Amino acid sequence: MARRRASKSRIGRQAPRRREVKPVQKPGQGAAHRLESDILALLYQAGQPRSDKDIFKELDLARKYRHELQVVLEHLCRRHLVTCRKGTYKLPAKNDLVEGGLSVNPRGFGFVTVENPPPHLTIEQDIFVPPGMLGSAAHEDRVLLQIIGKNRGRFEARVIKVLSRATTMLVGVYTAGGSTGLVIPEDDRFPYNLVIRREYSCGAKNGDAVLAEVISFESGQRNLDGKIIEVLGNPDDIQVQTEMVIRKFQLPHVFDQRVEQQVAALDPQVTLTAERTDLRDVAHVTIDGETARDFDDAVAVESLPKGYRLYVSIADVSHYVRPGTPVDQEAYARGTSVYFPTRVLPMLPERLSNNLCSLVPNEARYTFTAVLDFDKTGKMVGKNFMKSIIKSRHRLTYTIVKEMLVDRAEAQLAKYADILPDIELMGELALLLEARRMQRGSIGFEIPEPVVVLSPDDKVENVVRAERNRAHKLIEEFMLAANEAVAEAMAQRKIDSLYRVHETPDPLKVTEFVEFISGMGIKLPEGGGSPQWFGKVLELTADSPQEYIVSNLLLRTMKQARYTAENLGHFGLAATHYTHFTSPIRRYPDLMVHRALAANLLGRAPEKGVEYADTEEAGLFLSKRERVAVDADREMVARLQVRFMADKIGESFEAVVSGVTSFGLFVELIDVFISGAVAITDMSDDYYHHDEERHRLVGERRGNIYQLGNLIRVTLTGVEVARRRINFKIAENLDGIESV
Repeated sequence: MARRRASKSRIGRQAPRRREVKPVQKPGQGAAHRLESDILALLYQAGQPRSDKDIFKELDLARKYRHELQVVLEHLCRRHLVTCRKGTYKLPAKNDLVEGGLSVNPRGFGFVTVENPPPHLTIEQDIFVPPGMLGSAAHEDRVLLQIIGKNRGRFEARVIKVLSRATTMLVGVYTAGGSTGLVIPEDDRFPYNLVIRREYSCGAKNGDAVLAEVISFESGQRNLDGKIIEVLGNPDDIQVQTEMVIRKFQLPHVFDQRVEQQVAALDPQVTLTAERTDLRDVAHVTIDGETARDFDDAVAVESLPKGYRLYVSIADVSHYVRPGTPVDQEAYARGTSVYFPTRVLPMLPERLSNNLCSLVPNEARYTFTAVLDFDKTGKMVGKNFMKSIIKSRHRLTYTIVKEMLVDRAEAQLAKYADILPDIELMGELALLLEARRMQRGSIGFEIPEPVVVLSPDDKVENVVRAERNRAHKLIEEFMLAANEAVAEAMAQRKIDSLYRVHETPDPLKVTEFVEFISGMGIKLPEGGGSPQWFGKVLELTADSPQEYIVSNLLLRTMKQARYTAENLGHFGLAATHYTHFTSPIRRYPDLMVHRALAANLLGRAPEKGVEYADTEEAGLFLSKRERVAVDADREMVARLQVRFMADKIGESFEAVVSGVTSFGLFVELIDVFISGAVAITDMSDDYYHHDEERHRLVGERRGNIYQLGNLIRVTLTGVEVARRRINFKIAENLDGIESV
């Protein structure tokens, strides 16, 4: 029993103790302490000396606090936190105040990332904010900190002022009372509830999901005053869950009247002009998923005497969306379409995305085409770009193309006999392109995506891994080729636009990756760190239960891809040039690339919108919008996953150990796309030690081992729907490892 208690104590020490190096007053000592914080924050933001009269006025203090202000100022001067000279006060050049973005842990502490630390402070890790030191700050607020000490090489600090609120409105569940009710935030990183007076309840009923606004923030209060802005409905309803995610991530979801009016007035007529090339005789087809509603890319392949000619034709959104117009401003603000299992939040109104810019069969459409020539080995030998008009022959699906190329299904071969030779040429070229890409060192990792299967009555029937067949890869290769060709042309012609870059991973993270993989018992090849090396590692685990874990670990090792005006290459693809050109219906960066390339082709100065100062600023903003969309989608899937598992308590599943910590295991189920945890307190067959270096738990008496990559059978013991947690216990170690 002692061993398990020791394990628990290690968990508790994740929030390190505060060791003060200055006689700073502790929070909660009243008005004097708050006044001290206000003075420090004022002098920090002012950046220049202030007299006591200035401070008194700028803090808007009542007359009765004049004497107290003098006492606090003298106290700050004696402690050398403020310099006092000729009746004025300012911060010393080497002060202990820093600012940054706060990330709050549900257990009451936080970490602050400091982007631009002062020269006299070497800050190598995020600053730790101990419990009780957050003041009125909440998750993702920008805060001003006073450093109070250092523990185990990490600075510790207290929040003395919230510089900007990330969230003043939040999603929660309303509990009705008498004259007042409570909104309990769904996100437990917000350390307060909202008290709602009846007149501010917006007609909410007990148990409703709501969007509420904080009326006032007061440091240290558990309950803040608020009001309900919108009643969303029953939180057990999946559509309501979608609305909750939309509000939580502040996703734009309604087009205003100006945008709708502009789009309604667009001319649907397609007319050939001198600036466009007529490609309607080229046998384009679209290939998408069965449920796709917008078709923004079409492809065609022709045989050349010495190789192949590939046409990648993309919907010409720039023809309809002019810079600075209402629809352009709205598209930039959204940045990207957001795809939920239950709903799509499009970047563009439906008349554009599903009609005028959708490459439906047998309808002329404005497009922007990349014409790429390849030799018989798949090497690109020529590229050309043009504004065009096409007419798609067929709307194909991945399943149909697979049945033609792989299954050779007679029904599909007969139905699409008119384009069968073209599809076969596409298959040949795609295989050549993939082989060349892998040969140059492109990392072939495929992180499977979850597909939530819903019933007609919006119940979660299953959560499965998305299928990727040869047809998916065919389209992927063509889109990659077009994106690389456009990026190379942009660099050659010195066109100012956005690149999609993926930088070399941090060597320290590569070392950690090696340690993790070695802990799984995988013998690694020599020469770690290059794209080719990562590719070899993936080959070692291909088609095994460990493949998903290794791919995820690899993804965590990599830096995030982003948009920038500088061509920095793409590490994951082993590409010297890369951008996004192929999806302007759903990604604003692609629209920017279209505009810049078209202006260059026509010898014109590019038109710029009014929403950003320069391309680099746009890249930063659009990268952030992309991350918000990804986070929102992941959370929505997680909400549906827990609902899928909620009625399966007691059932057993095969799983692979995907993480090992001092407090237990993380597992990934093999047959369904679900992850969960096994608490060490539920591993009652032995007393387990955490072998951190080798990523495993080792039993003290029997020598049982659970390590990263182990196959096990687990039994579902509980589902915490509100907290989106799925809990298992171990039923069997399928790898049968029983000794150290």
